[in-house]
Amino acid sequence: MAGLAIKHLNNVRRRDFLAGDSLIDGRWIAGEQRDAVVDPATGEEIANAARCSTADMNRAIAAAERSFATWRGLLPANRAAMLRSWASLMLEHSEELAILVTSEQGKPLPEARQEIAYGAGFLEWFAAEGERAYGETIPSHKVGSLLHVRMQPIGLAAAITPWNFPIAMITRKAGCALAAGCPVIVKPAPETPLSALALARLAEEAGVPRGVFQVVTGHPIELSTPLLRDTRIRALSFTGSTDVGRLLLEGAADTIKKVSLELGGHAPFIVFDDVDVERAVKGAMAAKFATSGQDCLAANRIYVQAGIYDAFVEAFAAAIADLHVGHGLEPGVDIGPMTKLAVANKCRTHIDDAVKKGARAFSGHRGANLSPNFVAATLLTGVTEDMLIAREETFGPVAAVLSFDSEDEVIARANASEMGLAGYVYTDDLRRAFRLSEQIECGMLGVNTASFTGPPIPFGGWKQSGLGREGSRHGLAEYMELKYVCFGDLVA
Repeated sequence: MAGLAIKHLNNVRRRDFLAGDSLIDGRWIAGEQRDAVVDPATGEEIANAARCSTADMNRAIAAAERSFATWRGLLPANRAAMLRSWASLMLEHSEELAILVTSEQGKPLPEARQEIAYGAGFLEWFAAEGERAYGETIPSHKVGSLLHVRMQPIGLAAAITPWNFPIAMITRKAGCALAAGCPVIVKPAPETPLSALALARLAEEAGVPRGVFQVVTGHPIELSTPLLRDTRIRALSFTGSTDVGRLLLEGAADTIKKVSLELGGHAPFIVFDDVDVERAVKGAMAAKFATSGQDCLAANRIYVQAGIYDAFVEAFAAAIADLHVGHGLEPGVDIGPMTKLAVANKCRTHIDDAVKKGARAFSGHRGANLSPNFVAATLLTGVTEDMLIAREETFGPVAAVLSFDSEDEVIARANASEMGLAGYVYTDDLRRAFRLSEQIECGMLGVNTASFTGPPIPFGGWKQSGLGREGSRHGLAEYMELKYVCFGDLVA
């Protein structure tokens, strides 16, 4: 396993994808200092990236400001052509981008390939959606007047993106902002800079003008501070933990920015006893173990009705036993390393806490000689609400199964959380499905499916899981302002 990422990266034809330089004002900046980029599976350094300074970020903001008038002045169709070209280049280089993602993030290579296609889809979607940023005409309440509402770009936008989807979270944010007419500065996660910088090179090749799309790498706090304080940044989008989201929201308050936040999840996955057990297990596997469990949509509390609890647990345990843990670049791997050791340690803490409080743990094969970043896929049964895993997001391959008796009971338990990003319901009772779709407190709900995201849908959460929406026509509104105009004295 040692050296596997380096071996694959040596086969990447685009050597510039490995340079690690930031794109600021149309120039590639090496920086006075560099930060190591490591393979989370082995801890080996695979590249290094520029550690940009506050001064570098200020230059990026100034460059974005200079580019704004020209970019917003383009016809939407011209902006769309560049976004489509960018998406085409992503797909042309999809294998190289996927290797970058797996090497620095850790997810299995097939999932990384899916992420590239998923990310390109956002550029294609917003290329078209930007051409449909319609205004409206309001029936006038004043004699001789015409009332008109326009949608106009809000201004400079900043995107602070996470390490679990280092490609898709950039295109979902930047594609939308660019289509709206806003220049974008991306501050990617320090764990996964190479993916972001490769995207920047492809954006440049697609014809995106100087200063319109910039990627600045380095220390999160040092680079986020000028984005928060500068009044020229009008919109800020962040995906990450709720704790960091609170700090960013507080920091953006002084300059009254438009803030969109996609924060933590604690998704309930509810299985009623009228469904086929195998179908429900298949859904639970997909909802829990995608991205090695490092997904804000991951099922964190799996509630199973008492009548099928034992049958579900037996089938679920058998499916978990078949999961292969290993380096994401090895064939047949289902669970890669946790990108950060802190995430792996939190998984182990949740397992230990649950076992001490009476839960039973079943772990799949972890494999020998794996680094501490690896966590075996684990099933916890007999979980109760007082256990940490029932109260906190785990963000790893640990599945907690809880029993319930009645519909009213499980709705109350599912909603007893300040998180409200996503939820899942499995039932063959149509009336029940509609009742729960109305009563579960979350921004997104999958009924009899674990797959529901994509460019056309409004991605976002309720309560402390976030503000605003990404994707869909609603996502475009995050980067636009409404302007009302009253044309008076139209009757001579």
